[in-house]
Amino acid sequence: MGLYQGTIWLFILLLGATDLPSRSLEWKRTELSAFLRHHRARLQPADVGLPGSGRRRTRGLRREEVAALAGVGLTWYTWFEQGRDIGVSEAFVLNVARALKLSDAECCHLFLLAHRRPPPAHTLAPPDIGPRFQEILDALADKPAFILDLGWNILAWNDAADTILHLASGDRCDRNLLRRVFTDPGLRARHNSFHEDGPRLIASLRYDLAIAPESPPLLALVEDLKRQSPHFRRWWDRPAEGGYFRAISTLQAGNDEIHFDHETLTVDEHRHLRMIVCFPHRAAGGRG
Repeated sequence: MGLYQGTIWLFILLLGATDLPSRSLEWKRTELSAFLRHHRARLQPADVGLPGSGRRRTRGLRREEVAALAGVGLTWYTWFEQGRDIGVSEAFVLNVARALKLSDAECCHLFLLAHRRPPPAHTLAPPDIGPRFQEILDALADKPAFILDLGWNILAWNDAADTILHLASGDRCDRNLLRRVFTDPGLRARHNSFHEDGPRLIASLRYDLAIAPESPPLLALVEDLKRQSPHFRRWWDRPAEGGYFRAISTLQAGNDEIHFDHETLTVDEHRHLRMIVCFPHRAAGGRG
């Protein structure tokens, strides 16, 4: 191939490469339009609390019904569904997702198509902890394991976790890990590593607030702990240090001190849920 022909082919390839982002964007708009039409078509007025209006020419909800349910303008929703190049807010997309009764996974997909990122974690509905989750926890047997939501509430646990944290005997408010660590005198008396764990737990709470800075449960939790715990108030003013830490590293059990390493697993469909698995190892003696 001569130099001239090679230059021409290079020029053509470069033109194709520069067109890739626009093609990708066009695919996203087409996919977005198809996604919205599909989910609008699968709903009937009765599904969303609207009265039936006799025989319909098209299957599912009308665009004006979705717009009204979402509290957005019909023209704006129509352009959004058509995949036009318009800017829509996070609240707009979330309202449309709720109007269409999307699941968490479907809501995430809509945000990825519309904003090229998932929705904030605090906007997702708390899922039911089904029997499969509990089976996984129970299968860990002697390893304490529990599931935390974004607000640090313990939603499910196994018997080994109950043994060390006494979860079954408390009410739901008592099952918040940070409240237990900073305000429960019974746990505090056994928590040998409190002064090391406390600042690390607060650092992880700060990371969560960076992900969901407007989360009402997280903001309320911070204010409550500031009022109730002098240690929390003092450590909260420190800069965040260390990586993610969502458990207790040392507990006293009679004359023994139990040390824990732990790993954190996230659920892809519910990324604001974490399963904490603790790996215990005993050391004789301890605090006495």
